[in-house]
Amino acid sequence: MGNIHRILISLLATVSLVTVTTSLMADTPKMGIVVMHGKGGSPSRLVGVLAKKLKKSGYEVANIEMPWSGSREYDVDTGAAQAEVEKALTELRAAGAQKVFVAGHSQGGVFALHLAGRLKIDGVIPIAPGGNVGSNKFRNKLGKSVNRARELVAQGKGDKKTNLRDFEGSKGVFSVRTTPDIYLTWFDPDGAMNSRRAAAAVSPQVPILWIVAEKDYPGLVRSNIPLFDEFPANPNTALYRSASDHKGAPRASVDEIIRWTTKVATSK
Repeated sequence: MGNIHRILISLLATVSLVTVTTSLMADTPKMGIVVMHGKGGSPSRLVGVLAKKLKKSGYEVANIEMPWSGSREYDVDTGAAQAEVEKALTELRAAGAQKVFVAGHSQGGVFALHLAGRLKIDGVIPIAPGGNVGSNKFRNKLGKSVNRARELVAQGKGDKKTNLRDFEGSKGVFSVRTTPDIYLTWFDPDGAMNSRRAAAAVSPQVPILWIVAEKDYPGLVRSNIPLFDEFPANPNTALYRSASDHKGAPRASVDEIIRWTTKVATSK
């Protein structure tokens, strides 16, 4: 009789857990997320696993190729890139997403932060953000190229493709072919990809999950942790320190992204 009693208690506990889980799932709005890769990357590299796991978890996912990919080479300016993200968000909503988020890895993280002050979204997730053109390193590495682009614009050649310079921590300085007009929207030290300016322009209504990889490039760790304190107050804004390196941050952050977006989506 004692064994039967224990079995009944176990069954009741299982039924109770299923009921609670089903209730939580029913109370969570359908979520959608735009995923942006890093500099020179693609939707299949580094962020591919993140996108697949989110989709498997029930999210509507738009894993899109951005203008800084290896094949696009800054073919459009920051305004057009924003429009591409807005189009993806519209498609997510059309697919049933009630709460939408924008996530970006590395350079995608800096652009996501820029969008946090411009788009009507439910949250932004910069993952190991990198590519702050306002930093001293970027100013030193690309100053001559930025000045050359400005000179070409002044000469009326802003719409003519030419070879200019880009910089990435592990790769160094390298050539990209784009127009000076487009180039300056991405690389002007005081423009869209200046992380501190983007942080200052964040909408207080847009919460941020700021992901810092513990084993990231030392310079990014040093700059990204204090930048978190510059975001406007929001009860859902959070700092997450992923136990990974720069490249592994998207994969290592999946569980936290699911937890955080669910919390934001169900917040009153």
